[in-house]
Amino acid sequence: MTEPTPGPRPRAALAMSPDVASAVLDPESRAALDALCDLAPAVLDNFTTPAARAVLADTELLVTGWGCPPLDDDVLRAAPRLRAVVHTAGSVRGHVTDACWERGVEVSSAAAANAVPVAEYTLAMILLTGKRVLESAREYRATRARADWLHTPRTVGNHRRTVGILSASLIGRRVIDLLRPHDVDVLLHDPYVDEAEAARLGVRGVPLAELFRLSDTVSVHTPLLPETRGLVSRDLIGSMKPGAVLINTARGAVVDQDALTDAALAGRVRAVLDVTEPEVLPHDHPLWDCEHALITPHLAGSQGNEWRRLADTAVLEVARWASGEGFQHPVRRERLAFLA
Repeated sequence: MTEPTPGPRPRAALAMSPDVASAVLDPESRAALDALCDLAPAVLDNFTTPAARAVLADTELLVTGWGCPPLDDDVLRAAPRLRAVVHTAGSVRGHVTDACWERGVEVSSAAAANAVPVAEYTLAMILLTGKRVLESAREYRATRARADWLHTPRTVGNHRRTVGILSASLIGRRVIDLLRPHDVDVLLHDPYVDEAEAARLGVRGVPLAELFRLSDTVSVHTPLLPETRGLVSRDLIGSMKPGAVLINTARGAVVDQDALTDAALAGRVRAVLDVTEPEVLPHDHPLWDCEHALITPHLAGSQGNEWRRLADTAVLEVARWASGEGFQHPVRRERLAFLA
């Protein structure tokens, strides 16, 4: 019996910042894509040039990443054979437009892969802030002496701590999974998760106000939408327990930052912010020097060796699509509003 003759490899191109392509797609990943596709040598970060238009004319599959320009009507007219987009990062909102859905372009995202390090960061911060590690380290450095550990306040520690998860997004669900081995009580607020699904997740669904009032730590995982801008309001922040922690790895604008700043400066609430509004705060913003706030430079998502997870996910998705299996991680238009 003779082996079936393989069909022609799909024509593909990379669409992202060249720096992103170099960082996320190492030589081994590029070679894996090359083996699956007839991959154009150029990395497209501008769809308007004659060279880019020549590539788009034959492209069936775009492997996209951070820095990909929007795939609007004009671009799609220049890419009449385009049938699929495989994104090497999370959200596709910045480049997959309504025109793509109307054309019937299939879309995949590595959001599930990118959720892993964000959830790991969140778990670490939940446990570290529960133990008040940063405060203790700062005091230890200042005094060079050990405090009387038998007088540790009973608010310190992670035993039966109540953790509130705002939104059962991919990341929110992953955080819930990572919390399972730990002796904490998990609350969830998500208007799209009913009581039965909350029970399956092993959490207790509660109204938004109750989540903030009862939790020792609230972790924000809701996407930024018109209706979620400023969702974490001054009233909700004001209702948090004294010394409670607010962790935000979603988008800065979901939180009323002025209200959080006031609460942190007053020492009523502690904050762990991997995102702010704007993304880099002004140099003189009071949160920089606030001892009750930890600000990190949007590092919770994939970085360093974690980029390989994104690349591997993209390669597997391309392999499935090229073989006719369909995507394992498809992005559906009707679910786009619920994705971070």
